[in-house]
Amino acid sequence: MKIVFMGTPEFASCSLKALIDAGYEIPLVVTQPDRKGNRNKMILSPVKQMAIENGIEVAQPLRLRKDEELIARLRDISPDMIVVAAFGQILPLSVIEIPRLGCINVHGSLLPELRGASPMHAAILCGMDESGVTIMRMEEGLDTGDMISKTVCDIKGKDITEVTKILAEAGAELLVKTIPHIADGTAVYEKQDDNASSYAKMINKKDGLTDFTESAAEIERKIRAYIEWPTCYSYLDGQQVKFYRADALDDEPDGEPGTISETGKDYYIINCGTGRLKVYEQQLQGKKRMSAGDFMRGHKLTKADRFCAQE
Repeated sequence: MKIVFMGTPEFASCSLKALIDAGYEIPLVVTQPDRKGNRNKMILSPVKQMAIENGIEVAQPLRLRKDEELIARLRDISPDMIVVAAFGQILPLSVIEIPRLGCINVHGSLLPELRGASPMHAAILCGMDESGVTIMRMEEGLDTGDMISKTVCDIKGKDITEVTKILAEAGAELLVKTIPHIADGTAVYEKQDDNASSYAKMINKKDGLTDFTESAAEIERKIRAYIEWPTCYSYLDGQQVKFYRADALDDEPDGEPGTISETGKDYYIINCGTGRLKVYEQQLQGKKRMSAGDFMRGHKLTKADRFCAQE
């Protein structure tokens, strides 16, 4: 079987590796353009790196729907299937109609819950104990196509790095189990219930900002969801502070949101809108990540200090 693969981040590279290991012919990998990192060093997507390591041709369209040359190349390849996993662009109908077995998406949620760009982050933010992966047939709508198979995963208390790894591995395994059923016509296609759907929006930098008026539980989930980017952050004495590890306490705050409630040897506690947040690790602007103990040795905290949403 000839498969074109489209994907970009680490989540997708796991599925690409599974297809390679399963022996499928992959004439082309399509991924997002390289991006600039520190000191203008170009960063390749994990999917591109894997494709190069395995000698697979790579295409990187700025906008697939307007790249007529690439769409013509896909028609020339005439793949049996296109497999998509976190590609980062919406496929036009002109591409969806190319493969005889359709375009198949590896989506990081239990559809119809959490359609959209950031389902794994949203699952953490919503406080879900379980999420999973759905293999679905793509159509023009955003994650609205028929479901083919699902797998459920435990994500309780996990951060986005851990959730990505769990769901990526589960999705890759499910993908290689599902493809033969699609190929031999035994796959069962289940329509999604639009009334039960929810949406995971694209994340932006400001989503990580907190002034601690939210509940401690919400902020703790935000820390886990955004630990890679954009991080959960606030400002103290005009300097940005990013939070990396904390616990939500149920007891009532004893001050205004953002104020310091208590300090200990290796932690400090911040009052929230509801509950209090016990912080163990953070990063002060211009510094490395450090323990709360090390942070307080260089920045004495008192109840007069307050984290806020502005510099």
